[in-house]
Amino acid sequence: MPKMKTKSGAKKRFRVRGSGSVKRSQAFKRHILTKKSTKNKRQLRGAAAVHATNATAVAAMLPYA
Repeated sequence: MPKMKTKSGAKKRFRVRGSGSVKRSQAFKRHILTKKSTKNKRQLRGAAAVHATNATAVAAMLPYA
């Protein structure tokens, strides 16, 4: 039986934490930052967890994580 392939887009975007939750980066922080407020940009810093409604779909894209 061949090995299952990991979705290459998902392996660039997600990491599985030690607790099993999936870490993701924040969207809306890449470009056109001049019109966004400083508060908005500050709150987009750091990582966030994948929401529970999407966790099973992300886990299917990362079969060996």
